[in-house]
Amino acid sequence: MRHVPARRHPGQRAGPRCPRTGTVTLEFHDIHHAYGDLPVLRGIGLSVAPGEIVCLLGASGCGKTTLLRLAAGLEPLQAGRIELGGQVMAKPGREVPPERRGVGFVFQDYALFPHLSVAENVAFGLRFASRAERAPRVSEALALVGLDTYRDAYPHMLSGGQQQRVALARALAPRPAVLLLDEAFASLDARLREQVRDDTLHVLQNAGIATLLVTHDAEEAMFMGDRIALMREGRILQLGPPEALYFGPTDRYVATFLGEVNRLPSRVRGGQATTAIGALPAAGQPEGAAVEVLVRPEGLQIGTAAAHQAEVEACRMLGATTLVHLALPDGAGGVLRLHARLPAGRRLSRGERVTVAIDPERAFVFPPEAP
Repeated sequence: MRHVPARRHPGQRAGPRCPRTGTVTLEFHDIHHAYGDLPVLRGIGLSVAPGEIVCLLGASGCGKTTLLRLAAGLEPLQAGRIELGGQVMAKPGREVPPERRGVGFVFQDYALFPHLSVAENVAFGLRFASRAERAPRVSEALALVGLDTYRDAYPHMLSGGQQQRVALARALAPRPAVLLLDEAFASLDARLREQVRDDTLHVLQNAGIATLLVTHDAEEAMFMGDRIALMREGRILQLGPPEALYFGPTDRYVATFLGEVNRLPSRVRGGQATTAIGALPAAGQPEGAAVEVLVRPEGLQIGTAAAHQAEVEACRMLGATTLVHLALPDGAGGVLRLHARLPAGRRLSRGERVTVAIDPERAFVFPPEAP
């Protein structure tokens, strides 16, 4: 099992302050943006504290990469204000050039120059520094990402993970106040992606600078982020620590985006949403209203002595957990099919009868999804 670094509170410094800029906060104020008649960002407000990693999470087209490009100065700001350390970096009609913002950017494809060595690629990010500064800065950045022995290698000689670390070193070499990463792990295969994410998290914590990371992968956002800003159609639906979004989603979309859920139809009676496997408090839902109970797979408790009987249709070990497929009557003449996740090692046989109950900490009540 991989080591997961201890999570910091938002804004808590995980390493030394940025040598050049000190403690700097990135702030977005009421950002609106459109491409022609198509609105892309609709009133975004967000801050990233020094030493904090904030993940912009959402489906393709929700506006997260556009927000990153506006922060980097790659697109002119149409409405709102972007500040860095209290200094205005962008507002309509006034843009600080990208090279003067103190912002590092890691692109999805890394954008390494194939004809330049690793050291020369990293030095390219220092083209505005004096010649005397470049060599020690390159060595410092390569040591930070663990590639100091590869300085004379070329990109084609490196693995995908090593190329990603070169791109990260190039972004960190100028000692930026803010680091922006756009789907930086998307091109790696699953196993390598886990290792590179782990390595990158340690590097970012040691760098101690404000970091904004774009991803469409909920697991990645929960692993990397001190806070997650879940976006949909140009708005932030919920902002907070990963555990707040996972265990306390304020919106059906948030609940389903952060992980798999079982869907149980219900109706509110006496303040409770009753389902075929138990009832939950339905605070805020009107009496008699049709609702849907969403239960995470690990929120289904499997036992042998309760009223709710289900049949095991399949049981598969998936490493750290075991996935169980269940079928049980829905109380209306139909069949409910549910997924449960159990600790690794527990084994159930196909056709076995078990009992099912709901863990209320991992279940949520929302109005039915609109057609």
